[in-house]
Amino acid sequence: MNFYEENPAGVKNVDIIVGIPSLNEASEIAYPTTQTAHGLKEHFSQMNSVIINCDNNSTDGTGTVFMNTDTLGVPKIYLSTPKGIRGKGNNFKNLFRKAIELDAKAIVVVDADLKSITPRWIKNLGEPLFNDFGFVAPLYVRHKYDGTITNNIAYPLTRCLYGRRVRQPIGGDFGFSGKMAEIYMRSPLWNEDVSQFGIDIWMSTIAMNEGVPICQAFMGRPKVHKPKDPAADLGPMFKQVISSMLHLMVVYHDRWASTKWSKPTAIFGFGLGEVELPPAVQVSKEKLYMKFREGFHTHWEIYRSIFSSENLQKIREISSMDIDHFEMPVIVWAKILFDFALSFVKNQKDRQKAVEALIPLYYGKTLSFVNKTEGMSIQQAEEYLEDMCLVFEQSKPYIIDRWIS
Repeated sequence: MNFYEENPAGVKNVDIIVGIPSLNEASEIAYPTTQTAHGLKEHFSQMNSVIINCDNNSTDGTGTVFMNTDTLGVPKIYLSTPKGIRGKGNNFKNLFRKAIELDAKAIVVVDADLKSITPRWIKNLGEPLFNDFGFVAPLYVRHKYDGTITNNIAYPLTRCLYGRRVRQPIGGDFGFSGKMAEIYMRSPLWNEDVSQFGIDIWMSTIAMNEGVPICQAFMGRPKVHKPKDPAADLGPMFKQVISSMLHLMVVYHDRWASTKWSKPTAIFGFGLGEVELPPAVQVSKEKLYMKFREGFHTHWEIYRSIFSSENLQKIREISSMDIDHFEMPVIVWAKILFDFALSFVKNQKDRQKAVEALIPLYYGKTLSFVNKTEGMSIQQAEEYLEDMCLVFEQSKPYIIDRWIS
């Protein structure tokens, strides 16, 4: 895949890159770009740096806004996929290639729609990369109903499988070394889902499994971006993230099958003190319930073919609960995800159908999470989530015993 490039400063070699992937973010991109420039000036002034906008051929002038933003003398590069080529992962592939070409030691990536980024984010995501870490995941305070795919699937499942507690494996803001950029660029595991929204979980999972030293960077402020009601339509993102996770389960089977329990991951830049509260995320319980009920009936035949008889019985019982008492026990949810993973391995033809059939159950699990944590503070909801992860780890023999390579 070729890319279009503007490099007005003629940058040829750098120590650190900050990449900002985008698609039609003209109204948002100036703010993270400015904050990035301040971060590079304040914390990496002795190094050669560049800010790169990796764009998807935006039609709203994103690239123009980016190139016109004052970056205090820090040079900028604009990269774009060709017309018609979309996908966050494709933006990242351009970034990997450019990072290798520029011989960068460290690459930081931040979302283009960030409203809460500060110069410290650049420091905390970048500094560990000059202290022997190969991959840095973000750690921020999020509202308990922001990031429900992370809370209910990505975090508990990756933690249980690979034994690393990385709280935000699809957080969107990362740091990785030049060496990791080469590993990603050369990886034979690239596919269509990864070229889209599967990229974040793909990067995190590869880092966990390639023996790279990884840490988490405390961002100091909540992640504030364009929030979404967890009951809103998921679009293709859900399928791309889940398919990427399940595909990597197949690839890294030997690793996770021999991993017993999880261990903490080092946290960089952790300072207590005043923790700012994230903005509230509104949830429509009625929509979650309706989408669970409708999808449950639509996909019943698929559930019958995927679930163990015990899980099938449990899920039937759950489906008859009313909205206020609706609860999907964590052990049932863990085994549901394990059954889907087993189905993914065995039925290569119907993988997309299976992932689609998981969506209503995810809505049900989200409703259950809301019912359980409604009266809880953010901290109490975090503790509940940690207990949930422990149940996943305790349930792991279920999938190890049933897996067919």
